[in-house]
Amino acid sequence: MTEIFASPYFGVALSVTAFWIGVRLNRKLNTPVCNPLIIAIVLVSAVLLIFRIPYESYNVGGEVINMFLAPATACLAVAVYTKLQILKQYWLPILAGCAAGSAASMGSVYLLCRLFGLDESLTVSLIPKSVTTPIAVSIAEPAGGVVPVTVVAVIFTGILGGIFAPLLIRIFRVSDPVAAGLAIGASSHAVGTSKAIELGEVEGAMSGLAIGICGIVTVLFSMVVL
Repeated sequence: MTEIFASPYFGVALSVTAFWIGVRLNRKLNTPVCNPLIIAIVLVSAVLLIFRIPYESYNVGGEVINMFLAPATACLAVAVYTKLQILKQYWLPILAGCAAGSAASMGSVYLLCRLFGLDESLTVSLIPKSVTTPIAVSIAEPAGGVVPVTVVAVIFTGILGGIFAPLLIRIFRVSDPVAAGLAIGASSHAVGTSKAIELGEVEGAMSGLAIGICGIVTVLFSMVVL
């Protein structure tokens, strides 16, 4: 049995099955609170705890899935390409909006960490919370951050964006799909983008674009701040 748990196929199969269950429940219950990623995390954690499976054994397969994070993010460029005319038309507001979003995210985290007296390591770990995982890890790790904390912060931020983005768009009456997409992508990266795609083709494309631009801006800002 131990050999089965140590196999990379176990981690991959468990992750895919848990997420598939999450998607099915989300479609059945039709509520943003029932996020597939949250359900998958709970199910995987429950299986590991109940059967006392070491995280290291599960993560052998988890590392295989992690390899696809960067390529999956890059694939969002296809949606952006289909909306190239919009990018040419609004290039300045897009750049300014993404820069403002990145600055607001990093600045608010920095101030809150100082307010609550968190040490330098945790501050560095939390600052890149609003960019996609590969970029966030590449920012936090060299600066002395705790990578697991960074990953959890990124996932939690994305889940919150996926849950609350549609509601906030309605509350603040954001009618422009370009603005809505950029806001979602700038604040909640790939997980939020999955929700933006559900809202509309333009929203999804702009959210995917914001992931790339905000990633670059965050790296540049972090070089100054960190």
